[in-house]
Amino acid sequence: ARFDPILLVTTGVLALIGIVMIYSATKGKLTLAGLDPRYYVKRQVIFFLVSLIVLVVVSLFDYRRWEQLATAMYIGIVLALLAVLAGFGSTSNGSQRWFPVGPLQLQPSEFATLVLIVAIATYCARRPEGLDFRDLVRMVLMAGLPILLIIKQPDLGTAIVCTVILLVMLTVAGMPGRYLVLLVVGAVVVVVLAVNLGLVKQYQIQRLTSFISPGSASTTVKYQVDQAKFAIAHGGIFGQGLFKGAQTNLAYVPYQQTDFIFSAVGEQLGFVGAGVLIVLYGILAWRILRVAQMAKDVFGRLLCSGVFALLMFSVFENIGMNMGIMPVAGIPLPFLSYGGSSMIGFMAAIGIVSNVHYRSAR
Repeated sequence: ARFDPILLVTTGVLALIGIVMIYSATKGKLTLAGLDPRYYVKRQVIFFLVSLIVLVVVSLFDYRRWEQLATAMYIGIVLALLAVLAGFGSTSNGSQRWFPVGPLQLQPSEFATLVLIVAIATYCARRPEGLDFRDLVRMVLMAGLPILLIIKQPDLGTAIVCTVILLVMLTVAGMPGRYLVLLVVGAVVVVVLAVNLGLVKQYQIQRLTSFISPGSASTTVKYQVDQAKFAIAHGGIFGQGLFKGAQTNLAYVPYQQTDFIFSAVGEQLGFVGAGVLIVLYGILAWRILRVAQMAKDVFGRLLCSGVFALLMFSVFENIGMNMGIMPVAGIPLPFLSYGGSSMIGFMAAIGIVSNVHYRSAR
C-alpha cells in the first residue's frame, strides 16, 4: 500500500481515545461549576477534525519540498516566537505562549519542534560527506535560538523536547560520538549556568527535580503528582470503569485534561487499559521506524527519526510524569491531551512520515 494503514489507523484510534478521556476528565468539573459538561470535548472534536485535514494535506505534500522551504519556515517560527514574547500573544498562568486566532489559541512552540526537525534534516542531508565539529557548532546555534526563545516564554518542556530531537537526529545523521558527548556535556554546563544566573526560575527547578527528591518539591507540584498517582493506583488491574472513579469525577487531579490525562486512563481503564494505550504507542513507534528504514534518501530518514524522537520522548516523559518517575515538564501526551496546537502539530508529524512512506512505496 502507498499509505501505511497501520500507522494511520493507530493514530486515529489514539485521538478517539483522547476525545473520550477528555470528556470523562472534564464533565464532572464543568457540571459542578454549572457549565456545559461538553465544553472541552466539543472543542477537542473540532481540533481533531482540523488536524485530520492537516494530516491529509501534509501526507499528500511531497516531503522533499520541505527542504526547499526549510529556511523560510525557520525564519517564520523564530519571528512567531519573538512576536509572542513582544506582547502580541496572550498570557495564561504566567506564560506567554499563544496567539488568539478566532476561537483557537495557537501555540508557536508546538510547531517549532516540527520546524526544527525539517531544519536539522535539511542541513544534514546537504552534508553527504559527513558531519564535523563546525557542523555541530552551526546546528547548536541554529537550534539554540528557538530553544532560548521557548525557554523565555517560559516553556521548559518544549525546550527539552527540542534538545532531545537535536541529539537523536545528529546521532542518526552520523555525528561522531565524541562530538555528541561534547554536546551533552555542553548542555549540562548551560543548565548549571542558567540556574546559577537566575535564568531558570526556582519553581521551574523544583518541577524538574521533584521526581528525584519529592520532599523538596513545591506544594503545588507535589499535590499534582500525588493526585495523579492516587488516580492511577485507584484504577487497579481493570479500572473503575469508563466515566467512573472519584479522583477523575470529583476533579481532584489538576490539569487532568492536558498534562495529566494519563491518570484518567489509569483510574478508569486500569493497568490493562493503560497497557493497551502504551502498546498502541509502541505500534506507532514501530511503524515510524519502519518508514525511516524504507526511506529512499537521507532527508526522509532524518525526518522520520525526528518525528520518532518528538512523539516517543513526549509519551515517555508525560506518562513518567504522571507516575512520579519523570519531572513535571508540562509536555502533552500525543493525541490524548486537550489542545489544538499539540493535536495539529502531532498530526502534521504523522503526515510527514506518511508522505515519506508514500514516496518510498511508489
